[in-house]
Amino acid sequence: MKRNALWSLLAGLGLLAAGSAHAQISGNVVKIGVMNDMSGLYADIGGPGSVIAAKMAVEDYLKATKSSLKVEVVSADHQNKPDVGSSIARKWYETDGVDMIADVPTSSVALAVNQVTKDMGKAFVNTGAATSDLTGKDCSPNTVHWLYDTWMLANGTGSAVVKAGGDSWFFLTADYAFGHALERDTSEVVKASGGKVLGSVKVPLGTADFSSFLLQAQSSKAKIVGLANAGGDTINSIKQAAEFGIVKGGQKLAGLLVFLPDVHGLGLNTAQGLNITEAFYWDLNDGTRAWSKRFAAAHGGKHPSSDHAGVYAGVLHYLKAVDAAKTDDGSKVVAKMKELPTDDPLFGKGTVRADGRKIHPVYLFEVKKPSESKAPYDYYKLVQTIAADKAFRPLNEGNCPLVAKK
Repeated sequence: MKRNALWSLLAGLGLLAAGSAHAQISGNVVKIGVMNDMSGLYADIGGPGSVIAAKMAVEDYLKATKSSLKVEVVSADHQNKPDVGSSIARKWYETDGVDMIADVPTSSVALAVNQVTKDMGKAFVNTGAATSDLTGKDCSPNTVHWLYDTWMLANGTGSAVVKAGGDSWFFLTADYAFGHALERDTSEVVKASGGKVLGSVKVPLGTADFSSFLLQAQSSKAKIVGLANAGGDTINSIKQAAEFGIVKGGQKLAGLLVFLPDVHGLGLNTAQGLNITEAFYWDLNDGTRAWSKRFAAAHGGKHPSSDHAGVYAGVLHYLKAVDAAKTDDGSKVVAKMKELPTDDPLFGKGTVRADGRKIHPVYLFEVKKPSESKAPYDYYKLVQTIAADKAFRPLNEGNCPLVAKK
């Protein structure tokens, strides 16, 4: 798909909003802040790649729509620390003129930014964090949760593994909000499917030596060792599990949150056979392949993670809503994002629900064997497509205060 074709597609999707004055744009600039881990264990998943994705979205939107909006993208490293993230958010909003924050992996940081954004009436389009509490008890009228969450992962990977016979689990859990939520949501699925949870161990974020935790998992005799972690922690735990002979000893690993850069870092010899639930993969269709080729060209040949794709699509929809609402007031723009249907080349058609949850299909993949891969990043084979209305927690089950009780 050539760029002109992409512009035509965006125009056909109702993104043409050119020519109108934007009297209610603060400072006459729409300022987007990409906040994530730029140098640590989640840098390959988001990091500088998310900044590239956001800038691509701005470029594509403005060229496709001929919009008169002036848009600027800034970025910062939250170092996976909630106090750092909330401090950056507050400074961005109060003194730097930032209107919307995008990405923000690390659930504890995302929850902190979620609160600051609500307090200050700005907008937050989260793609990087997983906790389903962002659309549950901590839902906000100023936040959209775009890509995935712990409920989705649990009901995708967790359910599939139990159905395949993995009916006893032991969890290695990242010891912060994300890991706790992922263990909670997956445990509920395992039990509801007739399985048992034999135990868990909490692992500090960024742990280098998993030996003592893996020994506990080994001694549990659970059929499945559930990895409720992400990024560098997932890579290290899988590599060290291989060294400990976990799989050779008869247990299986369930990577509950695994991204394409993780598989690339592990290599197919180590990662083969893993079940993975993702909302995006570069090789799904012509649209995803064309965009991913452009992204890789701008990112040193590295193919996009689903987080990068989510940032791109989330920024597109945000700008569409700013134009439609004729303001960058965060509360009004997020309300407009919920009102307008979503439709982009990467995630297709969808909606943003009242609780802020972006709804789209998700996919259960299996990591290929080395012999099945034909080229770099040709890593997944599709096992199952989970329809949008089945992929995420039902609206009435999240206890979001924004959802009217029936």
